[in-house]
Amino acid sequence: MAGPVLPVVRLQAEDFDIGEEIARLTTGNSDVGAVVTFSGLCRGEQGSLSALELEHYPGMAEAEIARIAKEATERWPLAGLTAIHRYGKIRPGENIVLVVAASAHRQAAFEAASFLMDFLKSRAPFWKKEHHADGSKGGWVDAKESDDAAAARWKP
Repeated sequence: MAGPVLPVVRLQAEDFDIGEEIARLTTGNSDVGAVVTFSGLCRGEQGSLSALELEHYPGMAEAEIARIAKEATERWPLAGLTAIHRYGKIRPGENIVLVVAASAHRQAAFEAASFLMDFLKSRAPFWKKEHHADGSKGGWVDAKESDDAAAARWKP
């Protein structure tokens, strides 16, 4: 693999197809020996949540995710990298985020996917609001210290 690849970053309201996204990175690319995916789903919180509403600042969110994804392609020898994040109201069990990392070898794909997810959780500019199943008013979800700690392990 020669030089960093151009990562694909998409923010969208509609769902995505994991198989299609893997095929985009692997079809016709005989150098791919490993594909690592992470798909994040909306949790129902034991039936208490009817939806999670994700908002973002258009333009800023894409730019920040693209910057993080570009850094991943510079750190690891990847054949392809895709990051898709949904916004809007997402119901329990539905997809929220997808990261697909393709490389000649598994370790680079695992590390790049983990790196990208750690930074998506800690630095991507999204705001999450819970909608409760019982109709009571939900609140905005605070950032977690554990997400910041996970991202800190990647700093030089």
